[in-house]
Amino acid sequence: MTAQRLIQNFRGMRGVLWGGPTMAAETLQATLVRLGMTPVRMQDIDAQALDCGRDVLFVDGDCSLDPALIGHAGCTVPRAPAVGLVGVEAPSRLRALSDLGVTAFLRKPVHAAAVYSSLFLAVNGYRRLRNLELQLAEHDRRRRGRRFLIKAVVALMQASGMTDDEAYAQLRRESMRLRMGVEDYAEMLVLRPGASLTATDDTRTITQERTDGTEQDDACSGHGDGRGLGDTADSQGGGADQARCA
Repeated sequence: MTAQRLIQNFRGMRGVLWGGPTMAAETLQATLVRLGMTPVRMQDIDAQALDCGRDVLFVDGDCSLDPALIGHAGCTVPRAPAVGLVGVEAPSRLRALSDLGVTAFLRKPVHAAAVYSSLFLAVNGYRRLRNLELQLAEHDRRRRGRRFLIKAVVALMQASGMTDDEAYAQLRRESMRLRMGVEDYAEMLVLRPGASLTATDDTRTITQERTDGTEQDDACSGHGDGRGLGDTADSQGGGADQARCA
C-alpha cells in the first residue's frame, strides 16, 4: 500500500466555525486568514454541502450540537475534517466531540501558534480514516459478492464440464470485457431474471469454445488472455460505496 500524501498547505480552503452565537473566535479567524483560508459561520452555509476536500470544521465543544448535521448515512466519519475547541475538559463534552468525529483539538482560549498543528492533524487524520472506511466498505461489498461468484463458477462447471479455474478465468475475462468487477458480473448472471446461468449467451459461448477447441479473442476486448488487466477488473464496481462517504 502506497503512503497517503500529506496535506500541508491549506490555502484556498474554508474554515467553518460551528458553535453558538456568542462563540469567541477572533484569534482563530485571523489565523485562518493568515493561512490563506476563508472563515465562515456554519449558520451561513448549507451543512449538507460541506466538502471534505475544501472545508474544515471548528466545533465549539462547550455548545450542544447535533452530530446528524454533519454526519453521513452509513459512515462513521463526518462530512468534513473537524477540530474540537475545548474549554471545559469534562468527559461528557469530550465524548460529544468524539461522537462528532473530530480528529484534533484546540484548547480555549485559542492561541495562534497552535492552529496550524491542529489543522494538519485534523485534515490528514480525517483523510486516513476516510480512506480506511472506504477500503473496508469495498472489501465488505466484495465479500458479499463472493457467494454469487461461487454459484456462477459451480454452474459453469456443471454446464460445460470445465474445471473451477477455467470457469473463474472465463468469468474474469467476461467481467473485464464489460468493465465490471468479477463479483458484480457473477451476481448479474446468477440473478438475471427469467433465465438460469446455464442458458445465458455467455454459457453457450463457453460451451461452443470448449467443443471446437477455439477461444474468442474479443472476450478480452482485444487483450488476448487478459493478463495484466486483473487488477483493473477486480477494482471495478466500488464507486457506489465510496461516493456514499465522499
